[in-house]
Amino acid sequence: MHRTPAALRRALSFFAVLALAVTAGACSSSGDDAGGGEGDGDSRQVTLMLNWTPNAQHAGIYAAQELGYYDDAGIDLEIVEPASTGVEPVVASGEAEFGIAQAESLLPARAAGVPVVSIATLLPHNDSSLMSLAEAGIERPRDLEDHTYGGYGGALETELVNRLVECDGGDPSKVEFVEVGNVDYLTGMQRDRFDFAWVFNGWDALRADTVDGVEVTTLPFIEYEDCIPDWYTPLLLTSEDTIAEDPELVRDFLAATARGYDLAITDPQQAADLLLEAAPELDRDLVEASGIYHAERFAEEGEPWGIEEARVWADFGGFLVDVGLLDEAVDTDAAFTNEFLPAEPAPAAS
Repeated sequence: MHRTPAALRRALSFFAVLALAVTAGACSSSGDDAGGGEGDGDSRQVTLMLNWTPNAQHAGIYAAQELGYYDDAGIDLEIVEPASTGVEPVVASGEAEFGIAQAESLLPARAAGVPVVSIATLLPHNDSSLMSLAEAGIERPRDLEDHTYGGYGGALETELVNRLVECDGGDPSKVEFVEVGNVDYLTGMQRDRFDFAWVFNGWDALRADTVDGVEVTTLPFIEYEDCIPDWYTPLLLTSEDTIAEDPELVRDFLAATARGYDLAITDPQQAADLLLEAAPELDRDLVEASGIYHAERFAEEGEPWGIEEARVWADFGGFLVDVGLLDEAVDTDAAFTNEFLPAEPAPAAS
């Protein structure tokens, strides 16, 4: 069974991330081999650690790799899947120069002293949803009453569901939570193991509705910003050491990556083909549908790809403190930077 990118976010409770981050912070070191410029045409050996298995959110990265954009920037890129300890500790220790993670793991890591920084967001808005079978009759958050949520049992999951229900005038105590781990959520709902789950609209929900032909209902998080904050997931990160010691590497890596996402925006079919060349085990119908879905969502109209806003980080950081998922406020301004992104607006989706 293919594991979806949504599973990673739910699998990592904040407290587990904090424990891992403390360990990583104790053993992190400066990266003497982070690369030293293109020099006489020499390629810099660079590792990027994914947040999960390859999927359409990574399309721009694979496009840039397959079309030689990283080679053009003097970067010999190796893409690896995540370590069991998570991405942040690996990047902080210098074992990978770059990684893909999410704000809900990066902020607790920084709170624990792990020096990682977000350098770009793959999507300007959270694409998460709560998905249910249409026959369950869940059309708004208060309809989640008397239904069962299937997930990983993380504190963030529980808090988000409770807030959505309460904000819509419902009673959160009437929602049941069960731990189901990494399962096929659609199959779990069809077998009545649970009624709804946290997914990505552009992958899990799209697969159910468009590819599998099952009628589902989604409650997109972005439609309920009066109740819960938006946040960046997934995002690209690097270490403070890499930024300090080799800023040109960060700039070159992002320039090549942005070229890849520009292609994914303007030609989603080509980007899908390139992703499938690199990861032929993926379902073609899903990758192609997801590529079209994401093409108009990878960047805001008229804005460069990858841009992050201080307000989004501050609101989400405050939310984590308010609900007790962080003990104290984190300097969210230090958690991200737009400094190394190309300045040009992203092209319009085709």
